[in-house]
Amino acid sequence: MITADQLFVHAVGDYLLQSDWMANEKTRHWLPAWTHALVYSAPFLVFSPSGLAWLTIFGTHFLIDRYRLARYVVWLKNLLGPYVPWEHCRVTGYPDGRPLWLAVWLMIIVDNLCHVGINALALKYL
Repeated sequence: MITADQLFVHAVGDYLLQSDWMANEKTRHWLPAWTHALVYSAPFLVFSPSGLAWLTIFGTHFLIDRYRLARYVVWLKNLLGPYVPWEHCRVTGYPDGRPLWLAVWLMIIVDNLCHVGINALALKYL
């Protein structure tokens, strides 16, 4: 079960505490991605029943953001429709012809769902 506190901490860590440097450089360099994942996951220490839960939140946040993994999730879910090759979807997971603002926001929503879902599972089961 995802609690309101967990959603609040997620939003604070992913938006309020993420600097411009972290947001713009995390997909290009490991240091801003690592720094963002650390700043993001630090408040989850309050909720973590174990160090393993916290490490899972930290590690998956780093990987998802550093490699922009949400775009792969988007591309895979779109395989349920007409096939569009990866090379036409690699920026956001959506085909190049989509309005960029829409594709980016939809990818951000998927990114947030991945983080929140993993966090909830880690806090409940680890």
